[in-house]
Amino acid sequence: MKSKFLRILLAVAATFTFSALAQTGSAATPSSPLASSSTPATTSATPPPTTGKVGTINIQDAIFGSNEGQRDMQALQKKYEPKQAELKNSSEELEGLKKQLNDQGPKLNEDALATLRKQIEGKQKTFDRSVQDAQEEIGNQQQDIASRILQKMAPLVVKYAQENGYTLIVDTSKPWPQSPVLWWNPDAVDITKNVVEAYNVQSGVAAPPATGAAKPAAPKPSTGTGATKPAAPKTETPK
Repeated sequence: MKSKFLRILLAVAATFTFSALAQTGSAATPSSPLASSSTPATTSATPPPTTGKVGTINIQDAIFGSNEGQRDMQALQKKYEPKQAELKNSSEELEGLKKQLNDQGPKLNEDALATLRKQIEGKQKTFDRSVQDAQEEIGNQQQDIASRILQKMAPLVVKYAQENGYTLIVDTSKPWPQSPVLWWNPDAVDITKNVVEAYNVQSGVAAPPATGAAKPAAPKPSTGTGATKPAAPKTETPK
């Protein structure tokens, strides 16, 4: 789900990048050799065209680091707190049954042992299915939030790039080699923070109160070696 989400972001970001390039691609072109040869020797040569600036943006950090993104992610986390609590209880119950099997297994008769194993197997399947459903549901709603914000943020990125002399903006949401960008100096070329600040002004959304988590993390399914508890939420901060 995460890879699909990033592919969508990159595709949309690329669309606006190409749009920006189309609008800025009409920069002055070098003089032809014939034109240069006809210039008198006493006249200074035409200076070469200025190389355009290249900038980077972590579009995912920009989206979820904006006031609107943080607000909506906090609301999403709050919505799924009951589900996380439910999965935590199921996980602890499953863990207790597995501990019972390890501690009492050798002492149980064949029928009791088979019943306990069947109970564990059934609860494990139910738990894994519930975790997968929660992951998909949360992932879809995260994608909806990101797509909605990106539709409003992408034109602002283009405007910022044009007003500040950038001819190319590259998304660095994914590290190399998933991204073609091998290395960059964030202090010199990254515009994520500036875009987030500009978007916060444009959206008019106030900074939400700090809760220690901006983005809910979907729980992970059990590996079968023990009960897996839902992952703790992680905080995403803009660069």
